[in-house]
Amino acid sequence: MSNQDELLVDPENIPRHIAVIMDGNGRWARTRGLPRLEGHRQGYVALKRLITAASGMDVKVLTAYAFSSENWKRPESEVTGLMQLITFAAKVELADMNKQGVKIVCSGRMEQLSEPLRKQLEKDIASTANNTGLVLNLAINYGGRQEIVDAARRAAQLVADGQLTTDQIDEKLFASLMYHPEFSDPDIIIRTAGEQRLSNFLTWETVYTEIFVTNTLWPDVDKDTLVDAILAYQSRTRKFGGLIEKGETR
Repeated sequence: MSNQDELLVDPENIPRHIAVIMDGNGRWARTRGLPRLEGHRQGYVALKRLITAASGMDVKVLTAYAFSSENWKRPESEVTGLMQLITFAAKVELADMNKQGVKIVCSGRMEQLSEPLRKQLEKDIASTANNTGLVLNLAINYGGRQEIVDAARRAAQLVADGQLTTDQIDEKLFASLMYHPEFSDPDIIIRTAGEQRLSNFLTWETVYTEIFVTNTLWPDVDKDTLVDAILAYQSRTRKFGGLIEKGETR
C-alpha cells in the first residue's frame, strides 16, 4: 500500500465496528525458527499498532479475538503462556490506553479465567470506563455459540421469573441479551493468514458483516492492512437482503 491508497479512503464511510481474527502467529514464528509464544508476543505488538491506527481513522469499535473458547485445547504450555501474555499486556498497556482515550471492554465467559487475569481485566475496564475514544472489545474465552447459549439462558431465566413471556422473544429482544448489545454489528471482519472461516466468532452479530481476507500473518499487520480492509469495505455494496434502488451506486 502507498500513501496514495490512504488518500483514497472516504472519511465519510469509515466502518464503525471492525472485528479482527488474529491468525498466523504460530506460522510467523515457525518460518523464523522461533517458539510459538514469540509469535504471540509479536501478535500483541501488532494489536497495539492496529489500535493506534483504528483510533486515528475514527473507527468506533474494534473487537479483537484474543482467545477463543476452543483455544483451551492447545498444549498446556502454550495456553499458560498466552494467559500470562494477556495478563501482562492488560497491565502494562493500561496507561497508554488511557492516554489514547481507549475504552476497554471484554466479551466471553470471564468467570472461567484465572483470578489474576480476571482482576486485571476488571481493573482495565473500570479505569477506562469514562474514555470516549475507540472502544476496544477483547474477546477472551469467547465463542459465538456460547454467547448465543448464554443469551438463551438469560431469556429462559426472565421467563421463569415472570418478567418475560415466550411470545415476547424475537430477534430484537434476543439481540439485547448478547454480551454487548450497545454495539452495532461489525461492518467488516479482517481475517489474517489467508484463512477463510469465521471460527465461532460473533456468530449472531456477523450475519451481514463484510469479510476481508488477507494473506498477511497477524504479527505483520499494520496500518496498511487496515487501510486495505477499509478500501475493500468502501468498494462493496451492502444491501442487507434488499435491492439497490435504480440510480444508486451503493
